[in-house]
Amino acid sequence: MNANSERELTGYCGLYCGDCVRFCNRFSPLAADLLSALDKSRFANYAAIKSRSVPALKSYGEAVAVLDAIASLHCDTPCAAGGDGCVGSCPIKECVRKKNLAGCWECKTCDRCALLDRLVPMHGDAPRRNLKFIKKSGLNNWTANREKFYPWL
Repeated sequence: MNANSERELTGYCGLYCGDCVRFCNRFSPLAADLLSALDKSRFANYAAIKSRSVPALKSYGEAVAVLDAIASLHCDTPCAAGGDGCVGSCPIKECVRKKNLAGCWECKTCDRCALLDRLVPMHGDAPRRNLKFIKKSGLNNWTANREKFYPWL
């Protein structure tokens, strides 16, 4: 990967956007297409009647809600490139921009920053370890040594 792409895909928080399941995924557009096809065929009406013999179709409304949520998870622009990859406002992004930094790795207090705590449930300590590595080694070719984006991978 070239250095520009690596830099563009490095989130302010030290996560690598290229590892995120939301980034340029195939499933969000597929879910949107499926929802559209179901809507065009008025499948809800079919499911309501057919649910008498296919009990799982009683949960059709819940399935639609899940598909809708999946369709909304698509991200094609990392935060450092101006995107909103983390769905909604991000206090980390706001802090970095307010301080006019390239990322948290340039901040003197990032090792003890409470804003990073919000990432722990989804990412464990990976952001902090990545930030420490970027701070030490720089942005070029850092991703070869990155921590896993999600602890369950």
